[in-house]
Amino acid sequence: MTEAKDIQIDPRGYRFGAAVTLAVAVVAIVLGANTAGVIAMIIQALLFLPGATVGPQKTLQSWIFRTTIRPRIGAPKETESFRPPRFAQQMGLGFSILAVVFGLLDVAAGFYIFTGFVVFASFLNSVFGFCLGCEIYLLTKRLTTRTA
Repeated sequence: MTEAKDIQIDPRGYRFGAAVTLAVAVVAIVLGANTAGVIAMIIQALLFLPGATVGPQKTLQSWIFRTTIRPRIGAPKETESFRPPRFAQQMGLGFSILAVVFGLLDVAAGFYIFTGFVVFASFLNSVFGFCLGCEIYLLTKRLTTRTA
């Protein structure tokens, strides 16, 4: 199996996406572990889905960034591989699904814990530019890659 081309993305785009994620997840927490909060996390999971399956360059947030923000701020000075952010999107999707499942099962603690993970990680990325999922991806790669 051949490796997919290493698509390069604007890191400001997935940072913008993290800000959108932060807003949606905070709304879910404020709404609570009820129908409205679960719907907010379903929306969040749907926002994560294209990023988790293809890459963050295919998300709605990325499209908004590319069409409305990037033309105003110009091209990035550096780009990054889509792989670490895609892994972060996969983690976010998993946590969002778990939040939805716990919400549907009326287990408020589980809903808040997994929504809280999404809030925490997206806060780190959107405010400080620290992508926790990306760092976990890179650490995993270092630990599992053999040197020649």
